[in-house]
Amino acid sequence: MLQTRNGKRTGAAMVKIAVDLLAQGKIDEKTALKRIDANKLDELLHPVFETSAIKAATVLAKGLPASPGAATGQVVFFADEAAKYPEAVLVRVETSPEDLEGMHIAKGILTARGGMTSHAAVVARGMGKCCVSGAGAVKINYKTRVMTIDGKEFHEGDWISLNGSTGEVYDGKVGTMDPDMSGDFGKVMDWATKSTRMKVRTNADSPDDAKVARDFGAQGIGLCRTEHMFFEGERIKAMREMILATDEVERRKALDKLLPYQREDFEGILEAMAGYGVTIRLLDPPLHEFVPHEEANQKIMADEMGISVEKVKALVEDLHEFNPMLGHRGCRLGITYPEITEMQARAIIEAAVNLTKKGVDARPEIMVPLVGTVAEFKNQAAIIRSVAEKVFAEKGARCDYQVGTMIEIPRAALTADHIAAEADFFSFGTNDLTQMTLGYSRDDAGKFLPDYLNRGILKQDPFQVLDQNGVGLLVEIGVTRGRSAKPDLKMGICGEHGGEPSSVMFCDSVGMDYVSCSPYRVPIARVAAAQANLK
Repeated sequence: MLQTRNGKRTGAAMVKIAVDLLAQGKIDEKTALKRIDANKLDELLHPVFETSAIKAATVLAKGLPASPGAATGQVVFFADEAAKYPEAVLVRVETSPEDLEGMHIAKGILTARGGMTSHAAVVARGMGKCCVSGAGAVKINYKTRVMTIDGKEFHEGDWISLNGSTGEVYDGKVGTMDPDMSGDFGKVMDWATKSTRMKVRTNADSPDDAKVARDFGAQGIGLCRTEHMFFEGERIKAMREMILATDEVERRKALDKLLPYQREDFEGILEAMAGYGVTIRLLDPPLHEFVPHEEANQKIMADEMGISVEKVKALVEDLHEFNPMLGHRGCRLGITYPEITEMQARAIIEAAVNLTKKGVDARPEIMVPLVGTVAEFKNQAAIIRSVAEKVFAEKGARCDYQVGTMIEIPRAALTADHIAAEADFFSFGTNDLTQMTLGYSRDDAGKFLPDYLNRGILKQDPFQVLDQNGVGLLVEIGVTRGRSAKPDLKMGICGEHGGEPSSVMFCDSVGMDYVSCSPYRVPIARVAAAQANLK
């Protein structure tokens, strides 16, 4: 025999070969499972380009493969105009939470800036929507509604196509086809279930996301981001009223308007994931994310709030921070404005009690974000537990709940034994932990990371694959020290690494109870978790 080489195969072919070989008795079930490349399962979960169409397509630019799949549509530059076309591709310099509705409508998302864990990338993966981020060749002029790529202009309504699996942007309309999820896919998932120790949860912010993930086999929610609930309809007005408030009384009036919305959302999510734990993160981003930064939108806000544009501009300026990642956010907001924590805790506990009375097995886990010291956690936990007792007295009923924290600051990992003494669970937020350990901004690192990878300074993008020697060491320290104080402390990971196979295997090796990832990455994480256990 002169030479052999591995045959190239699609994700569908990979699954069929493994299933057929098992059926023929050539291999056993565990061997069949080990032969699955977990990452290639992505091909079975998202639309793909037609083979003949993609061969003839012209590549315009290349960005980061932020969220897999294929999308073709007409260019729109503003999220609130995404419904203009039956098929739209939202093109932005970068996205923000106020773009959520348009992102949901669009077939795909293209951003000029941002990395693999930018807002656009994280939200798109959660929605199962195609996204290319950090395409530096894309220049956008919002005033003229023109996108320029290497001198070629694209106006609103022009067709482009995106390959979220490779990061390529194509000229014109390229035909796509829906994925083929045959019965063999289900067999692979059954194999994974039999061989898994570590559970797989999902990151979900709505009942629909929770249902998709549960259908894929998720056993709970590891991260529910409450800030994504504040941007629809009347909610954003109430949120902005709270930000504009000059005293606690005014803030509480605005928060009272948000309470029923939050309670309704939590009831839907807890019911969709009944019987499993649902980790709900309290408000995390800085308040500047809830106010408009473009002049046209500032005028809309001024009209809605009945104030001058100048006052809105002054508010935006006042909320500006030189480094928001290290600024007034997370538990720091709850400590400065305890009424925010009170409102969210009440909404969660009331939702859980209401469901419990109906016979629904609701299991809320309230998570305090960005804790760096045990004193911060104790401050917020005391508020949450006090509110819970008040709700129990008012309702004449109780529910089970837990209070834990997100380990995403290096100091929290190093002092995990102190925090564990007060907490019911840990969830490692490896997105921010990676930023703070390496000192790389996940939104700006796209400017230099490609050079680092090309020159071998880094072997892999640390926002895609967990840096096991650095960030991973902090995680391992956090697990070890946390369990030294509380041996049965529940631990998981909820950063984007929770859906990446080698990172999942690392989490299994350090004794995590679960990993959590975007709904459409749940099958990938389930197979990786099973393979880790077999090793």
